[in-house]
Parts: sequence; structure tokens; C-alpha cells
Amino acid sequence: MSSPLVTTDWLQDNLDNEHLVLIDASIANVVGKEPIVYDRPMLIPGSFRIDLEGTLCDTGASQIHAFPTEEQFTAEIRRLGIEPESLVVLYDDQGIYSAPRAWWILRAMGLKQVFVLDGGLPLWLAEGREVDSASVADAAKHGSVVGKLDHTLVRDAVYVFQHLEDERVTVIDARSQARFLAQAPEPRPGVRGGHIPNSLNLPFTEVLEGYRFKPASQLASTFARLAPSLQPSNGHQLVFSCGSGITACIILLAAELAGYTQLSLYDGSWAEWGSSESLRVA
Repeated sequence: MSSPLVTTDWLQDNLDNEHLVLIDASIANVVGKEPIVYDRPMLIPGSFRIDLEGTLCDTGASQIHAFPTEEQFTAEIRRLGIEPESLVVLYDDQGIYSAPRAWWILRAMGLKQVFVLDGGLPLWLAEGREVDSASVADAAKHGSVVGKLDHTLVRDAVYVFQHLEDERVTVIDARSQARFLAQAPEPRPGVRGGHIPNSLNLPFTEVLEGYRFKPASQLASTFARLAPSLQPSNGHQLVFSCGSGITACIILLAAELAGYTQLSLYDGSWAEWGSSESLRVA
């Protein structure tokens, strides 16, 4: 499959596929949109659950929502029975919110066949499809995948700082315009308002339509309007940021859908940059 997205129809047809590993990557703390709240647990049948704010987060790091260590990742992914030939499909209970974060973690750690369910659980429910009330605890057989982080896909503050004036590297911030312009307070104490110098603002809500991503042609137009110099063919490096590295992955995935290939995540995002007095703020 060439697209990083799968449809609900495709998933329905492949629920019995022996290579499918279906994962609910929902998180409890939803920022930047009105959260969808459920009165009872609901999961697509056969789903595992992963904890992006715990098991797949380096809680020993100083930053919020830090990428997991390779050891953490390997232990969790083996628990799910994931093999190199597995088809991993991720979704969340907001439509498109935290699943792209999980998608990028798995991609950055070396897995190739990783996809996001476009529309997630809300679209699945809206279409009247079957749900379960509990997830699968562990796979019957542990997997053999070993995570190896590709550091070109996950950037740190040092990299961003060193490329602030580099015309070949552009940081794109997924926070709201009000937060980007320091017109609204940051949700985390001790974090300054504003944005990374020379960064561009693309609120993550602008790449979505309802529960789903906008069509690829519309996404391409969105990025072209953001900065005409950002062309998929010119090798420009796009680094994505947000509040703490979650919603940045939404616009990162949107960029891939629009045809861009030189993509990376600034994992510390504004929670790190805005907390450090040594880092310049615009």
C-alpha cells in the first residue's frame, strides 16, 4: 500500500488478515480541540492498546511526551506480537489526533508497514460498525522486532537551533495561531508564549475535515499557500513542532499525504523550547 492511510472499508475487509495488528493509540489528554467523550469503553474488534504517555514515552526524560527508548519500544512492540511482515494499523478515539504520533514512533523505530485509520473510531462508529468493550491484553506469541531509532526522523533543540537561519530547513508549528502569536496562554506552567524564530504556523485542525484528513490535493494546496518555496521535489527539510510532540505528527502525516518526503519531528516541541531561557523566542 502506497498511502500511509487506510479506510474503514479496507479495515473491515481485513479484520481477519493474519498479518494485521490493530492498535488503539488514544490518549486521555486532548489539547487544541473539543474532545470526544465516551460513556463506555469502545474499541474496534481485535484491538490492542498502547500507552503513548506511559509505555511508549521515556518518562525518565526531562521533556514531556519524550520518544521512547529503543529498549522500551522493543519490549512493547514484541508484546503486541509485531513481526517485520505485520500490517500495523493505528487509530484513536478522536478521529485523527494521537494515532499519527504512534505511527511516527513506529516508523522512526524502523517499521515499514505502518498505517493510520482515516477517521478512527468516530468514523467507524458513525458507519454503524461493530465494537468491543475491551482490548486484547497480549499477543498469543511475542514478536521479534527490535527497534532502532532513525535520528534523522526525530530532531532535538540543538538541531533546530543550529538550523534557524538555514533556508533549506523550515519548522512548521501545529499549535493554534493564538498560541503561536502569544495571544493565548500556554497550557503548561513556566512555558513562554510565542514561537521558534522563522517557523511557520499550520494549526493541525486546518488539515482535517470532520474526523478525517482532507484530500491530498487540498493538503498540497495548503502547504503551497503556507510557503510557495516549500516544494515536494526540492529536497527542503520540514521539521514539525507543536506543544509537546503529539499534534505535530498530524501535520507531518498531512505533509506526507501531500507528497513531501524530507520530514522530521522536533520531539521536545514548544514545551521544551518555550521553557528554556537560552532559546530565542519570536
